[in-house]
Amino acid sequence: MKQLLIVRHAKSSWDIGTLNDFERPLNDRGKKDAPEMAQRLIDKKINIDAFVSSPAKRAKKTCELFCSVYKQKEEDIIFVSALYHADVATFYQAIETIDDSFNTVAIFSHNPGITQFVNELVESVHIDNMPTCGIFSIKINADKWKDFKKSKKEFLFFDYPKAV
Repeated sequence: MKQLLIVRHAKSSWDIGTLNDFERPLNDRGKKDAPEMAQRLIDKKINIDAFVSSPAKRAKKTCELFCSVYKQKEEDIIFVSALYHADVATFYQAIETIDDSFNTVAIFSHNPGITQFVNELVESVHIDNMPTCGIFSIKINADKWKDFKKSKKEFLFFDYPKAV
């Protein structure tokens, strides 16, 4: 069995108008929400084996904050450049390259692709807009990540900061 946690980056700042999109940092709410959402996963007894992230500043920082709560080394984050502005096909390609020794993986990325991707996974669940720091979790009954796309997906949960 493989479990995938799809995480949209936390709330970012638009305060510095001269920064390009890739360099936008988290705002104060984002810096608060990310560790709180990571703690919710720990409270659900979810152990994450690998953290995979877009290298864009806001996704990277969200992932680092999750790693901090999980007491994992930031150096172990797997950065996938294609996850920045990824489309659905790119998500599948990134997942297929995950090492099969990892059973539970968290992927950190961006809208609009992340909303499109989660809506393709399970027919019975639809998300209008993946909120910042939202987590969508599914599992597949397979041993290899390369089988992810063709495997039947089971929806586990959807959580986000304002869902308290």
